[in-house]
Amino acid sequence: MGFFAITAPGLEEILAAEIASLTGRIGETSSGGVAFPGGLKDMRRVNLWSRIANRVLVRIDEFHASSFYELERRAKQIDWTRFVKQDQPIRFRVTCRKSRLYHSDAVAERFAAAVNAKIGGNKHIVSGEEHHDDGVNELAEASDAQLFIVRIVDDGCSVSADSSGELLHRRGYRQAVAKAPLRETIAAAMLVGSGWDMTSPLVDPMCGAGTIAIEGAMMARRMAPGLNRHFAFENWPGHDASTWKKEIDAAKAEALPNAPGRIIASDRDEGAIIAARSNAERAGVAIDIEFDTRALSAVEFPDQPGWIVTNPPYGQRVGESGPLRNLYAQMGKVLRETASGYRMAMLSADSELEAQMKIELREVFQTSNGGIPVHLVVGYPV
Repeated sequence: MGFFAITAPGLEEILAAEIASLTGRIGETSSGGVAFPGGLKDMRRVNLWSRIANRVLVRIDEFHASSFYELERRAKQIDWTRFVKQDQPIRFRVTCRKSRLYHSDAVAERFAAAVNAKIGGNKHIVSGEEHHDDGVNELAEASDAQLFIVRIVDDGCSVSADSSGELLHRRGYRQAVAKAPLRETIAAAMLVGSGWDMTSPLVDPMCGAGTIAIEGAMMARRMAPGLNRHFAFENWPGHDASTWKKEIDAAKAEALPNAPGRIIASDRDEGAIIAARSNAERAGVAIDIEFDTRALSAVEFPDQPGWIVTNPPYGQRVGESGPLRNLYAQMGKVLRETASGYRMAMLSADSELEAQMKIELREVFQTSNGGIPVHLVVGYPV
């Protein structure tokens, strides 16, 4: 079978490496994701274990269609019974570019009619979408509705079934948020991009809702990020529940009881620390993270050098860049004086603010967080 794992643009190479480690299969990167071959076991494993992907799609069919007659004929030939039960709601997300079939709603209606003709009783849900620039579409939808994604480009039509359901960044723990929350998948990509070895100390001195520290603790303890959620493929008619339970049980058995190294998360905002602790408790890693309300200048770093991974304010969302110049200058001074030997990784949206730190930085990847173009930079305070 063919699959496509969607991620935020800029994270494709990190996701491809993750998929290779999970499945032993080499994927092909393209803008916004990774195509990879495999079987249903590979699909389930990537859904359960991926920390970087937003969705995993199953490629159903590809064909040429320059008229609605062709589209309807080919849609009726698809075996929809693999993915939809009778009376189950369905949704189609359609994009059309450079095609004679340019009306996306009309295309969706034809596909929905084909599903109903094959199965019956499937209500077609048309839901609003909030588009972001980081490769994610948030949809207000019925949780049991099966999503199909249709792309028509130059009269070439591809049809995919979503195997994930809710977006994979929704691990289930982040209910309390601070200002400018960081998406879980971006936090995980930051940790991977930083090169953190998962045993050395990890420090986030501006932790906000604690997402970096929590993702780090889950990585260090080998906790599958999808353990406490439901996936769309569990609703498919041919889903093997007993095999899936064995895979879940195996994932639980693989988890370590504690994180091997110290993980420290602090913030000057007491409300943020309260939220972070609450999130860590839901994630099951509260025992692994040392939370503290501290100003940046008061952060204490373990003697054993480790990693500093953080997401400071950018200026576009939680303040103006002018006042932030002092914050970045202070952060650079503190790190140079108290964190010598550490490796620092920081998500940044402003090279001028980076320059205030007086730390030599290099770029690891570019992406977008909450619609803001950002990049991960790494360096060593000296």
